[in-house]
Amino acid sequence: MAKFTKEMVTDYADKLLIGLTDEEVNMVLDEFEIIDEKIDVINKIPNISEVEPMTHALDDFTYELREDEVEESISIDDALANCDSYLGREVKVPKVVE
Repeated sequence: MAKFTKEMVTDYADKLLIGLTDEEVNMVLDEFEIIDEKIDVINKIPNISEVEPMTHALDDFTYELREDEVEESISIDDALANCDSYLGREVKVPKVVE
């Protein structure tokens, strides 16, 4: 696998609209180098390809799902009584995206 280059990091940063400085690009390259070294250590473990991947951090993990219970809820009129503004049965909120 090819190592990350300054050009690759700059290209990815531009595509993500991040706009990294030369100092930041060098910092990213240094961090990738450290990550590569750690991955190399893992890859050198004997028979690593034969180890089954973990599905959960705890060996004895079991899902415990609760039963659905129908509970009494407040009426729509009571809920709307706490709203500053509503239209019919819906709460009106300010537009946040243009």
